Amino acid sequence: MRGLPGGGLAVGGGGLGVTGLVIYLLVSFLSGGGGLAGPLENLDGSTVSEAPPSQVLRGECRKGAQANARQDCRIVVDINSIQSYWTSRFSAEGHQYVPAKTVFFTGSTDTGCGPASTDVGPFYCPPDMHVYIDLGFFDELRTRFGARGGPFAQAYVLAHEYGHHVQDLTGNLDTSSSGTGAQGRSVRTELQADCFAGVWANHAAETGFIVGLGAADISDALDAAAAVGDDRIQSETQGQVNPETWTHGSSAQRQNWFTVGYRTGSPGACNTFKGTSP
Repeated sequence: MRGLPGGGLAVGGGGLGVTGLVIYLLVSFLSGGGGLAGPLENLDGSTVSEAPPSQVLRGECRKGAQANARQDCRIVVDINSIQSYWTSRFSAEGHQYVPAKTVFFTGSTDTGCGPASTDVGPFYCPPDMHVYIDLGFFDELRTRFGARGGPFAQAYVLAHEYGHHVQDLTGNLDTSSSGTGAQGRSVRTELQADCFAGVWANHAAETGFIVGLGAADISDALDAAAAVGDDRIQSETQGQVNPETWTHGSSAQRQNWFTVGYRTGSPGACNTFKGTSP
């Protein structure tokens, strides 16, 4: 969600659950300097056998109860649901969705956009078309940014980054002219990714991976969106708000565009580039 020098762009509450077999889709696990960890680390910090990640997750996240109880399983379910939705949406419009590869990392890792550390947070890298997820960010979302947290807050973060991948595939991700400021392209780009996250949330249950999505889950997502608004972060870290330096949009804007996507369920409603104010 935050920026990276060199071109990178930067399920449980309320009865939400996941169901069925977790299908592993192009997920890599990185630790420290960017190589595959050995033994591989789970997202919750425990260690598992040195079997390939796909085998580990297929074996340990096979049942809905396991997927609900474990953060790593829930995150993979979210990823599958998000990419399943966009695959279907692209297909319905006569296009092919190319799944993004996902890399989870702790510490630092090398990317197609250059070296990345935990200071960057989750981001999408256009040159290699990978989504990079800093494993510590979900805790930081609560402890540093003051969000309530919760599984669907995590799902919002993931869906936002995959929203950037959708922008990339559709030609709406122009990182060469991503000027800052409340009216700048950077803010409009980030707000559209928030809207796309809301669109997925509207259709999440239809993918067959998630059940019982309720108002409390959407509330957690909106709370997370507000927590990472530029105005809120600036107010808490700098004691003042300067819209001219915004890159992602205000708390209200981020909540608004997620809501637009969720209520309409239509990517076509996510034109944040139209008008004088996004």
